Amino acid sequence: MLKNNRKNYHHGDLKTALVDAGLSELEEKGLESVSLRSIAARVGVSHTAPKNHFDGLRGLLTAIAAVGFERHAQEMSSGVEHLPPGKERLKAACNGYVRFALSNPELFKLMFSSTLCDASDPELKKAAWNSYGILRGVAHGLDWDKADAPGSPWRTEWMLWSMVHGYAMLLIEGQIRRNDDGTPLFEMDGLLPDFAYREAELEKMPPPFEGRGSVEI
Repeated sequence: MLKNNRKNYHHGDLKTALVDAGLSELEEKGLESVSLRSIAARVGVSHTAPKNHFDGLRGLLTAIAAVGFERHAQEMSSGVEHLPPGKERLKAACNGYVRFALSNPELFKLMFSSTLCDASDPELKKAAWNSYGILRGVAHGLDWDKADAPGSPWRTEWMLWSMVHGYAMLLIEGQIRRNDDGTPLFEMDGLLPDFAYREAELEKMPPPFEGRGSVEI
């Protein structure tokens, strides 16, 4: 393992090697035990070497979180791509959201930590937005009791996001019981209300929310 990582380093790929090592450290040791020194040692370089690519541990964790969001998006979209807009896409995306969280609990917690990550980092922002965009897509057009309230497109997005993310975190933190094999007792689609969709709205997407001042509440 160290031999391969050293080879990557000599070919100028130390940055990728450090991110990969950080992902493995997260999985094996947990978020609280990850350090810049342990990640560098895993790659086979000195603890000062990461400074050539990252601004300390926070910079490296930010890059790891960006990869997490990329994988998160892949997991959600894998069950959505070949489905028409509507309920089936909603179920597939939400189940993918929770499935990723339970398979990568330490990475998932890191991804949403504004303390451990630099939320202003362009690569992290791009990856996080692409991930959120999948959730936006399945939220658009939901017919519920606040679908016509002021700011309704964003109300709908945040309602759905709160439900799916909250469920994922409760499962990760052990606040909700799981099956013996670690899977949730109920898939996310088994908890969602039986939303209908407004067919006429499925072909157009509202603009992204850009601040409180852009919505009349």
